[in-house]
Amino acid sequence: MTVTLRGAGLTEDQVVAVARHGEKVALAASARSKMEKSRRLVERAATSREPVYGVSTGFGALAGTRVAPLRQPELQLALIRSHAAGVGPPVEEEVVRGTMLLRARTLAMGLSGVRPVIAEALIAMLNAGVTPLVPRYGSVGCSGDLAPLAHIGLALVGEGQVVDGRTAKLALKSANLRPVRLETKEGLALINGTDGMLAMLLLACADAERIFKTADVTAAMSAEALLGTDRTFQERLQDVRPHPGQVASAANLARMMRDSQIVASHRHSQHAVQDSYSVRCSPQVAGAARDTLDFGRRVAAVELGSAVDNPIVLENGDVESTGNFHGEPLAFASDFLAIAAAEVGSIAERRVDRLLDPHRSQGLPPFLAEEPGVNSGLMVAQYTAAALVAENRRLAAPASVDSVPTSGMQEDHVSMGWGAGLKLRSVLDNVTSILAVELCAAARAQDMRRPLEPSPATLAVRNALRTLVPGAGPDRVLAPELEAARSLITTGAVVEAAERVIGPLR
Repeated sequence: MTVTLRGAGLTEDQVVAVARHGEKVALAASARSKMEKSRRLVERAATSREPVYGVSTGFGALAGTRVAPLRQPELQLALIRSHAAGVGPPVEEEVVRGTMLLRARTLAMGLSGVRPVIAEALIAMLNAGVTPLVPRYGSVGCSGDLAPLAHIGLALVGEGQVVDGRTAKLALKSANLRPVRLETKEGLALINGTDGMLAMLLLACADAERIFKTADVTAAMSAEALLGTDRTFQERLQDVRPHPGQVASAANLARMMRDSQIVASHRHSQHAVQDSYSVRCSPQVAGAARDTLDFGRRVAAVELGSAVDNPIVLENGDVESTGNFHGEPLAFASDFLAIAAAEVGSIAERRVDRLLDPHRSQGLPPFLAEEPGVNSGLMVAQYTAAALVAENRRLAAPASVDSVPTSGMQEDHVSMGWGAGLKLRSVLDNVTSILAVELCAAARAQDMRRPLEPSPATLAVRNALRTLVPGAGPDRVLAPELEAARSLITTGAVVEAAERVIGPLR
C-alpha cells in the first residue's frame, strides 16, 4: 500500500515499510496546497528589506551576512556542496531511505517554505530506488543532521554518488528523473532536520521489539534446560510490582514454559526454591528494556508529528528562527535504548555461561560437548557472546553527554544524536548475535534432558532451529550455525514458531 505524505500522521510501520521494504510514496494534494501557500510567503520575505535568516542571510556563524535576492539560489547550492562533508563507509541504505522519507514528510507540513517539487523529487527518488551515498560520520546532531542530509541534497541536484557506485547524475537520468534547481531557502530546508536520527530510532524500535520478544523465548528455553522453576513468573507475583514491561515479559515466560515435562519433573525439588538471577530476574531486566522501548517510541511519535526546520514559516507570514533542530530528545531516547538492549544481551550471556558450566548446569556435560575433552562443544561460542557483551558495554556509553562545539561557537552545544543512533543499531545487532548463541546452547541443552521434553512452545522453536542447525555431535565449525540462528531471529522465525503454539507474545 502506498504511503501518502500529508505532513503529520506518519507511523513507525510506514517508515519501516518504505525504508526497509521499498513501499511506494505519494504526496497528498492537501500537503501540496500547504507547501504552495508557504512558498509564496518565503518569496515575499526574500525581497524584504528586513534580513531573514536562511532566506536572505548566510548560515550559522555567517548569519549576519546579507545575500542579495539574485544570489540566493546560488547560496542554496553552495550550502549543499559545502555541507556534504561526511567521511567514512556509507550508512545502510535503509537509513538513507528512512531519512529521505522523513525529510519529505517535514517539508509536506508546509512550514518550511519550499516548493512542492522538492518533496516530490525526494519521493521520486525513493520510488525509483535511487539512494544517495551518505558517509557514516559528519553529523553532530544539531542544526539537524547537516552533513548526511547534504549528501542526500547533493544527489537531488545531480551531484555526488548513489549507493550502487554510479554518479547521482547518471542514476537520475537512468530513472528518467531530472536534477532539481534549488531556489531561495530550499537548500537550508533540505538539511536542517533531525530525520537521520529519527530514521535510525524508528528502525531500531522495530528491531528491538522483535529482539526483546526473542529474548523471552531464549530465556524460557534456558530456564527449562537449567531445571529452573516457572513459579517466579506467576502473574500474582508481578502484580505486586507491576512495571508494564516486567508484567509482559513474565507472562511470556510463563506461557512459553507451560506444560513442560522438564519443569514438571523437578517442580518440588529443593534446588528449585531460588534460581540464579539470570533466570529468575529475566522479566525484571527484559521488562525494563521494554519500558525503555516504549519511552523511545513516545519520543519518536512526537517527532513524527513535528516540523523540524529553521527557520519555519508560520501561517501569518512570520518567518521565525527556532531551536527545534536540536536532536537531544532523540539522542536521549537512542542512548537509553542502547543501554537497555545491552543489558538484555548481558543477562542472556550469563545464562549461556551457566548452561556450559558443569558446576552450575544441573548435570549437563561440560560445554554441552559430546565426549568432553575430545570435543570442546560450545565453549568458544560463549567467548563470542562475552566479546559482544564487552563491546556493547563500550557502545552503551551515552553519546548525548559528549557535546563538542561547532560553527565558531555559534552552535556551542550539540546532541550527538546521530552517533547515538549509529551506536544503538550496533548494540542491537550484537544482541541478536548473543541471542543466537543462547538459542543454540539452550536447544542443545534441552536435547540433553531427553527423554524429558520441553514445553510445546519451546519445542516448536527448537524444531525450527533444527532445520538449519543440528544437535550435539563431534565438534564442527560453529560460525555458520550461529549465522543460521541469527537469521531465524532477524526474520522473526523464532518468535513466529513460538506464537504458532501459544498465540501472540506480549
